[in-house]
Amino acid sequence: MTPATPSDTTGPYAIVEASGQQFWLQPERYVDLDRLSADVDSTVTLDNVLLIKDGSGTTLGQPYVEGATVELKVLAHRRGQKIIVYKMRPKKKTRRKNGHRQELTRVMVQAIKVGGKAIA
Repeated sequence: MTPATPSDTTGPYAIVEASGQQFWLQPERYVDLDRLSADVDSTVTLDNVLLIKDGSGTTLGQPYVEGATVELKVLAHRRGQKIIVYKMRPKKKTRRKNGHRQELTRVMVQAIKVGGKAIA
């Protein structure tokens, strides 16, 4: 089974900007964002909606869609996969090994709203 991509889905979705990245969100699906300062089981609202697609068509913002919001429910605070950073200067006997785990927040998309009315 292949993962869902924007071209194989028929349901509504939104593309939002959060923590310097763009995310493709669908209702009742979860996504991992950079760590948010919110408690578990609280609701977070994102206002930086770049694009919305629903049954009636596609709305593209310039740069953001007016009156559009996405409600997210915080499920858990997690840590990402460990990444090894290894730097070496050849012929200098200089080596440095370092690890990194990104702090993440897993959120569930509750609703995509335009003008206060939920499209999904």
